[in-house]
This record gives sequence, C-alpha cells and structure tokens, in this order.
Amino acid sequence: MTGFHDYIAPMHPDEELKRLKWRAHHRGTREADILVGAFFDAHHQQWGARDRAVFAEMLEEQDVDIIAWAVGTGEAPKRFQGPMLEALRKLDYVPVAR
Repeated sequence: MTGFHDYIAPMHPDEELKRLKWRAHHRGTREADILVGAFFDAHHQQWGARDRAVFAEMLEEQDVDIIAWAVGTGEAPKRFQGPMLEALRKLDYVPVAR
C-alpha cells in the first residue's frame, strides 16, 4: 500500500518559497502581514526543506496565536518550539519607521 502523498510530485523549492512568501505577506491583518511577512523575508534564504515545512505548518495557525508567540504573551505548541520560534521572538526583523 502506498502513502497518501506518494502520487504527488514534490513541489520545487522555488515554487514552494513563492507560495510561502505569498501566504506570509497576506495573513488577513496588517500587523500579521508585517510580522510574518518580514520574518519570512529575513530568514527564508537559509531554510531547508524541514524549516519550510515547519513554517508552512505555522502559517496554518491563527494570526493572533502567532503574534502572541512572537511577543511572548502566549505559549507555542511543542511542535513549533526550537530555532524558528526563537528567531520569531527576537522581532529584530520587523522594519520600524522612524
């Protein structure tokens, strides 16, 4: 018996990154667009397949939860604990108008 996704060809990394970029920058609220989109822009170039998969899974979460994890007012699920969440919490990637 084959797995559910065995018949689907893997997405080319460039196409996957385009899709992730669009989803990161079009969250539904301006605050989330800025936070998640800027995070993608700052970090995606060093991501491997596993990091892209974690980020894609994170994009399935509610904006309010992602923002809470970033600012430290909410606890992220264990599946998101690690380097990506630590980088998200630094908030040094968000452009601030001066």
